[in-house]
Amino acid sequence: METFNVKSRILMEMESLIARSSSKREMTPKAKLFHEAIIKKHYNAVDVTIDYHRSRVKMNVVMDESGYDPKTVNMDLVVLPTNLFFKNLRDFLKSCLEGDAKSIAFYAKLIKDLSNKETVHLAV
Repeated sequence: METFNVKSRILMEMESLIARSSSKREMTPKAKLFHEAIIKKHYNAVDVTIDYHRSRVKMNVVMDESGYDPKTVNMDLVVLPTNLFFKNLRDFLKSCLEGDAKSIAFYAKLIKDLSNKETVHLAV
């Protein structure tokens, strides 16, 4: 029961963040990165760019991760260039949310990163 409660709270907070970040006329750099992170996670994509005025998302969807090596520069990944149209940004981003454990952990980290204010680092 506790797991369900945490999962639903995280998804509700993500939906709230999506609603707040997509309702502004001017997209802040932080909001753009937030939107791109959601899309990258859902589509397993790289090089995501959102054209807010034309309602388009351009990205390269990774088709095969078998050749991926995090220790090297990956030049041989098979990707599919994609250009998606969306009618409503908020609805599109909400449709990208997933409820599996890996996604919930990713969203929790994203929420934490977005909620952190500018912190002062002191040299000791």
